[in-house]
Amino acid sequence: MDENETLNEEITNEEISFEDLGLDEATLQAVEAKGFENPTPIQILAIPRLLDGDANIIAKARTGTGKTAAFGLPLVQKIRSDCGYPQALILTPTRELCMQVCREIESFATGKFPRLTAVYGGASMGTQLKELKKGVEIVVGTPGRVKDHIERGTLKLDKISYFILDEADEMLDMGFREDIENIFQNANPDSRILLFSATMPKEILQIAANFMGEYEVVEEETKPEEPLLTEQHYWVVREYEKIEALVRLIDLSPDFYGLVFTQTKSDADSVSKQLDERGYEVAALHGDIPQAQREKILARFRSKKTRILVATDVAARGIDIEGLTHVVNYAIPYDGPTYVHRIGRTGRAGAKGLAFTLVRPEERRRVEYLKQVAKKSTKGDLIEDKIPSVDEVLAVKKERIFADFKAKIGIKEEKPLFTETVEEEVNSLLEDGTEVDNQVENQTVSKTEEVELPKIRKEYASLAEELCKADTPENMVARVLQIYFGRQLDPARYGSITPLKTFNQGKQIRIYVQLGRRDGFNAREIASYFSSLLHIAGRMVDRIEVADTFSLVSLPYNAGKELLERAKKDRSLPHMHVDSKSGDSFEKESRGGRGGKGRDRGGRDRNGRDRNSRFDRGDRSERGSRETKGRGGKEGKSDKNSIPKDRRRKDGLPGFERRSDEKTSNASLYKKKRF
Repeated sequence: MDENETLNEEITNEEISFEDLGLDEATLQAVEAKGFENPTPIQILAIPRLLDGDANIIAKARTGTGKTAAFGLPLVQKIRSDCGYPQALILTPTRELCMQVCREIESFATGKFPRLTAVYGGASMGTQLKELKKGVEIVVGTPGRVKDHIERGTLKLDKISYFILDEADEMLDMGFREDIENIFQNANPDSRILLFSATMPKEILQIAANFMGEYEVVEEETKPEEPLLTEQHYWVVREYEKIEALVRLIDLSPDFYGLVFTQTKSDADSVSKQLDERGYEVAALHGDIPQAQREKILARFRSKKTRILVATDVAARGIDIEGLTHVVNYAIPYDGPTYVHRIGRTGRAGAKGLAFTLVRPEERRRVEYLKQVAKKSTKGDLIEDKIPSVDEVLAVKKERIFADFKAKIGIKEEKPLFTETVEEEVNSLLEDGTEVDNQVENQTVSKTEEVELPKIRKEYASLAEELCKADTPENMVARVLQIYFGRQLDPARYGSITPLKTFNQGKQIRIYVQLGRRDGFNAREIASYFSSLLHIAGRMVDRIEVADTFSLVSLPYNAGKELLERAKKDRSLPHMHVDSKSGDSFEKESRGGRGGKGRDRGGRDRNGRDRNSRFDRGDRSERGSRETKGRGGKEGKSDKNSIPKDRRRKDGLPGFERRSDEKTSNASLYKKKRF
């Protein structure tokens, strides 16, 4: 690096429009269709430099400031033809951000080109290979999967013109530095490098020194950050019970006025609809809503006619509304900066705010990461709370409703004449022997304020007189109150939230499941499958081994037994049963029992191989007859008579017999089914 020039430009959105940044007519149409009105500071700094000139750039900008458009708009304007190879690579730290960036840039494109594809771990490699072979101009990917494609020779970066790192500091925090450097070494050294980062740690500058040559540093003007007075809490709740948890949270709060964040547009619509059906003043905000309607929605929200706004991150960009009491992460944020940016919308200007995150059981590991982010970025703690019961919610709600009702009909609660601080000061004076005016000393510390009662109209007085003839006044008033408040305080208004089961991790059961590599499953997807099926953390799905047509997994004992019973009755589940070759040794090991000579606690032999695994003996998959070694060591057909009767399949091959009611052994049918 020859020169490190920090550009600090005082720019306001009112002075510069998107037309002033050098965008052409087609790109400006895309901007208008997205509903963008004025460019953000980082867009003003980055877009002209990417359209003109050839300098490498490090852009320091926070999450939620429009970084994707800052590099996405110039890319779709510059890349409008098929050159036969990828022209731009965008690296992101997470698969979720990868998909989000890809969708956002695709929404900017107005013609056939550029074509985009997202490559990330956990998705089908075959699908990604087809997309890359078909031809793309822009590749958005995570470091690990991009590196995999480079090693396979399915992604060549020697001719790219743009190399962009989004959330570079996040990638380094997540341990991707070695992968990033490897990708740099395989990329075109003459490509323009754009590095976007919320912070500027020394690792960023080291990468710049090693790979970027000369570069500029641009940084948006930032206001001094106010101290964040946001309390941060989270509830662990199943996905299908989140709406019930959200309703309880809203009803616990006397004046709920907040933002509810979802990951997708469909989720925003769904949550908004369910809240609306329950009588809440709510609206949804996302990218599919026309600009004119967006403005009306925001106007109603600012005036508090709408108390709840359900929004996606992209749609909520630029919303800066004072006085929000709550921010709710209905879906856990993709990354740390997004979390900080979301919760920073409340707890401003000296007012306290509350941030609640709804966490699925399998997302506990991600919560630990967010706790570190909260500690580092907000100087606060992210605390797990117990979801309140319906009775607890109704008790709080009843007290608030009755107090408001009394105030409306002219009954005021007794309030202290002196504050607690004043009383303490008076007492301290008395203890010091200071003479205090007897009038003050003896004055009562509370009184009932005199209020003007509302005037009663004649027709209501007549109705009251008529009603009281039928029963005592007390009973009639009680009936009226029950009709008036009955729906709001009805327990049936709330759905149930089933307590989460706590499975004992010490005792495990090993299960055979008819899902394998041919069905598109790898170890990570098997873990995700059982995690979703049982509502347990992914880390509790242990010792996963995947063959072509089946897999072996160890599960918490109670969870596994419950699943096996369920699988007997539910035909939608793939075939599964206890792995009998484990000989129940897993139970002995988990209790600390002896596993036999030469066996360690993990059930491995002296050579380090898992004794419960079939893979050291070869995969005896269910594909028809295979040649195996007989007892005499010669090649020949396997002897079906050597297989115990209870282990024979109907076709006599080694393996596991099917259930009598099983119609197919094609486990791929279960691949896309949600549980």
